[in-house]
Amino acid sequence: MDATRVPAPVKAVVHAGSRSYGRVTAGRRVLPSFLICGGQRCGTTSLYRALAAHPAVLKAVLHKGVHYFDTSYHRGMRWYRGHFPLARTARRIGSDLGVRPQAFESSPYYLYHPLAAGRIAADLPGVRLIALVRDPVERAYSQHAHELARGFEDEPSFARALAKEPARLRGEHERLAADPAYRSFAHQHHAYRARGEYATHLATLAAAVGRERVLVLESERLFAQPRAVYDRVLAFLGLPALGYPEFDRHNARPRSAPMDAAVRAELTRHYAPHDERLAAWLGRTPVWHL
Repeated sequence: MDATRVPAPVKAVVHAGSRSYGRVTAGRRVLPSFLICGGQRCGTTSLYRALAAHPAVLKAVLHKGVHYFDTSYHRGMRWYRGHFPLARTARRIGSDLGVRPQAFESSPYYLYHPLAAGRIAADLPGVRLIALVRDPVERAYSQHAHELARGFEDEPSFARALAKEPARLRGEHERLAADPAYRSFAHQHHAYRARGEYATHLATLAAAVGRERVLVLESERLFAQPRAVYDRVLAFLGLPALGYPEFDRHNARPRSAPMDAAVRAELTRHYAPHDERLAAWLGRTPVWHL
């Protein structure tokens, strides 16, 4: 049966059963050695699929993103570990290839959630993090289209959604930071401007896990020079080069109309100082300013 045609309730039952089995066998499962932590609408799915095709890489069993360190932390480490392959599977693959396999997942909200970095550092010591960034103006516009299409946004005007953002997000970051059980729909789905302030979020990651364990990539370069970027990722992770996967662009969501020129100009001005700080991470001017 085509998996895309399986009714959602049936999928839910299957996933629930798999997660229950995962919790029971959690002690016999591996934990990830690296994470793709964001950003949203920055090519994370494309990089995830490219890395998942590597013979020595083990992905989470059910979903690309487990969302443990942001929205599901209350479920506990056994629940999280239950999402990953069994250690015996990793040993078999390692024996066949002569290398140590590495497990991973990709949850783009990790880069933005105020508690995720500290949780990752505490529960996955030594983990490496990959963050993707793109032109923040285009990223914000893409996110708005994405949230509209998913039914998480009821404001069809990008300009008005930006105008609503301060009121929607007021106090949400502080509430999330103060209450580990708190969840914020607006913070997760309506932070169009705020999520593109990459340097601020990367500084939080670096403070928690160490800057040397964070690799920052521009999605524009990933799509323009996929093999070169892929090689850089493998070197960062210590994975052997075993050929190249197919490089495709996934989850692209084109807009039906161009962005309003005044909105673009205002966002460009807003992001200028943030992009200057990002240049220190990249070691050069961001590609969208070249």
